[in-house]
Amino acid sequence: MGGACSRKQDQQDNEDDLHRRVSGRYFKSGSSKWLRTSFSRASTDISQGIGSCPSLMELCISRIREDINKYSTFSMLPRDISQQIFDDLVCSQCLSDYILEAFRDCALQDINLGEYPGFNDSWMDVISSQGSSLLSVDLSGSDVTDSGLINLKDCRNLQALNFNYCDQISDQGLKQISGLSNLTTISFRKNNLITDQGMRYLSGLTNLVKLDLERCPKIHGGLVHLEGLSKIESLNVNCCNCITDADMKAVSGLRSLKSLQIASSKVTDNGVTFLKALHKLTLLNMEGCRVTAACLESLSVLGALLYLNLSRCNLTNDGSDKFSKLQSLKVLNLGFNDISDAILVHLKGLTNLESLNLDSCRISDEGMINLAGLHRLKSLVLSDTGVGSGGLHHLSGLVNLESLNLSFTDVTDGGLRKLSGLSSLKSLNLDARQITDIGLAALTNLTGLTHLDLFGARITDSGTNYLRSFKNLRSLEICGGGLTDAGVRNIKDLTSLTLLSLSQNHHLTDKCLKSISGSSDQRDNR
Repeated sequence: MGGACSRKQDQQDNEDDLHRRVSGRYFKSGSSKWLRTSFSRASTDISQGIGSCPSLMELCISRIREDINKYSTFSMLPRDISQQIFDDLVCSQCLSDYILEAFRDCALQDINLGEYPGFNDSWMDVISSQGSSLLSVDLSGSDVTDSGLINLKDCRNLQALNFNYCDQISDQGLKQISGLSNLTTISFRKNNLITDQGMRYLSGLTNLVKLDLERCPKIHGGLVHLEGLSKIESLNVNCCNCITDADMKAVSGLRSLKSLQIASSKVTDNGVTFLKALHKLTLLNMEGCRVTAACLESLSVLGALLYLNLSRCNLTNDGSDKFSKLQSLKVLNLGFNDISDAILVHLKGLTNLESLNLDSCRISDEGMINLAGLHRLKSLVLSDTGVGSGGLHHLSGLVNLESLNLSFTDVTDGGLRKLSGLSSLKSLNLDARQITDIGLAALTNLTGLTHLDLFGARITDSGTNYLRSFKNLRSLEICGGGLTDAGVRNIKDLTSLTLLSLSQNHHLTDKCLKSISGSSDQRDNR
């Protein structure tokens, strides 16, 4: 294995409800990670926790799965039992064309087949046989085409449809679902075939609440067809480079809108002026948009705004005084902008802030005093800034802080002693080469830590002795190249670990695996 090298990890995880079948095949932008929303009707997680005793029902379903080829139909069973059997077969990847036929006319409510191998139009007939009972369908990543969607026309009670990454569905597919007037949630992420013309088929879906068109590059001008949809609360057009200021004029009529995501679009300050009418807006994601601090004048009238993402917008200190008007903000992301300590003066009055991201900004120790009064802060990202040990004492009073990212900063071992009183801290990122065993020793009072990132830190076998103080750790990364098999033995007592990364420690041998195997519940061991 090679020598130690560091890496930067995207850490902004203010997630609402991550869909349980998100595929690893597809790149997720920083915008998507910033704040995700749920796309499907809430469903029960049927996975069995490790070490817990299975129920009688679970044992029965497991036996059915083993003998699944013996059953020709489950339609005589109560719907909830058929649903559990179906969900189990999906999770265990045991579903096939033949087995699927056994679920015809079972009145299933939820069909969650996102990313399921072999799913195409031939399966749609059985899915549509669920009729009026069917409430949600996840076809994401499948080979279903416009023709397959014709089968859904009689499923009149459908509430949620997920067509993410379905690259064979076009405007005609939208036409096929245009009569499903009970739909409240639709997602068409990363679709190159849907155009502004096809969006007119959405105009009759008057109960629509959530619409996701992220990475749909041909929808410019199509948002005008949403103007009559008075119930829409969430609209995602992230990474739609075709979206311009003119599209924001159409959005201004969606007065029920609470969440608007327009990251990496062509929206400018002029487009933001149209948003002043959205008085219910609580979340606005403009990451990577061509805006300046001048847009804050328009945003200052949005009294309900709680979440604002302005990362990667090339903001400067010019006009930053307007931030002081955003008094209601709870989450503010200013990462990757050309801003310095001067902007922090205008943030110190935002006392409702719970999350602040200053990743890769020109922040130094001198500016940190302006954060000392933000007592509600729970998450603070200072990664890749000029903050050093001298600035950390301004954080000592932030007793509600739960997550702190100091990766790639100038913080040294001596400075870490100033964090010892942050008893609420659960996640700490110290991916920096100057951090050593001495620094780790200064953190042993932080017994509530569940996530500790020491990826590039120079931790040795001796330093691993201090890990025993962190009994609640669920994830740990030590990849600085200083560990041997002896040091790994001190990790075995961290019985709550579910993720452990020891990559780039080239002195490790097969013997360390025996020590690691003593960490129960460990699922991800890289």
